[in-house]
Amino acid sequence: MINESERLREIIRLDTELSTVQDLDMVLERILTEARKLTSADAGSIYIKEDDDLVFSYVQNETVQKKLPPGQKLIYLTYRVKINTKSISGYVATTGETLCIPDVYRIPEESPYHFDSSYDKVSNYRTTSMLTVPLKSNRGDVIGVLQLINKNNQKGKVVTFDSEDEIVCLHFASNASMALQRAQLTRALLLRMIAMAELRDPRETGPHVNRVAAYATEIYESWAHNRKVPIEEINKKRDVLRMAAMLHDVGKVAISDMILKKPGALTQKERQIMKAHTFLGARLFIDKQSEFDEVASQAALRHHENWDGSGYPGYVDVKTGKPLKRNENGESFTLKGEEIPIIGRIVALADVFDALCSKRAYKDAWSMEEAIAEIKKLSGKKFDPEVVESFFRCLDILKSISSRYPDIE
Repeated sequence: MINESERLREIIRLDTELSTVQDLDMVLERILTEARKLTSADAGSIYIKEDDDLVFSYVQNETVQKKLPPGQKLIYLTYRVKINTKSISGYVATTGETLCIPDVYRIPEESPYHFDSSYDKVSNYRTTSMLTVPLKSNRGDVIGVLQLINKNNQKGKVVTFDSEDEIVCLHFASNASMALQRAQLTRALLLRMIAMAELRDPRETGPHVNRVAAYATEIYESWAHNRKVPIEEINKKRDVLRMAAMLHDVGKVAISDMILKKPGALTQKERQIMKAHTFLGARLFIDKQSEFDEVASQAALRHHENWDGSGYPGYVDVKTGKPLKRNENGESFTLKGEEIPIIGRIVALADVFDALCSKRAYKDAWSMEEAIAEIKKLSGKKFDPEVVESFFRCLDILKSISSRYPDIE
């Protein structure tokens, strides 16, 4: 547990740090992590309001996490809760009030809200104390709900959240809500850019880019942890990568519909034109103002490079599309191995994995077993073997991601 002086310093630090996080998923993770730290909560979750529902968007549970093998993450599925007074989170979203419950299994029968014990049964966990706080916009509208579970005292015993916890959480929730709204706006702007690409290429959908970005982020984290990258650098890179990977194919907006939507096989000339989407996408970020521009440029430019040097576009001038280094045929020298930036190597694998597992007009979705076998087969050829190893270390998490971003029929 942290004392009041430390709490104050933490709140001041968090107010600053949250303003620097841009990606929606990273903001949700940071909000929950830091709220748990401030209140010594063992577990917690965040719900985001969508229309008349609360969407269960992020969960943490220290007790359950400790039972998992080292490096493995807690897997959870998203679901929706109707916004009404029957559930604890729904009650808080409906009324805008904070609820502090000493024991959720002893809520009075006459109470309008009740505790759903199904998660406890599935996870073999015992929820006791709970603090549920509304996340409100600057206009006072509820945009989400923060739920903290099982406050631990210094001896590790579960105790009730107190009035100080409520005050701290309400202050933190106010600043967290502003960070959440900024991140939601950023995500919406990115998805609008994707929507423009989707008008040109029906395969470039919101669910597809969200899955690729989520896969890439998990693979990067696995790769970085294995390389002993400092956690501060990992968190910073994950935030940028999550957004940048969504835009890996944005250059397709510049490709002719006659090529992009051609039902049959492309000619050699058409394939060369299609390959231009890599440097055309990178060209959007040529005036680099931030690390995001650099990472987005690499994701767009390098996600079709292959570990064995058989990919494209190779050494090319992003401004003109002309080769910077030519082989004996006058073509661009390709990149191979670690010449390819790590972002390109990771997004390449994430993109192919999602393409294999997704149904397209020209193919059925591969089974998970077939897709995994293909990734293995392409290790050392198309993909960096170390990145493939990272992929398999977080495979259970990757499998759960597809259910969070299903294709819209």
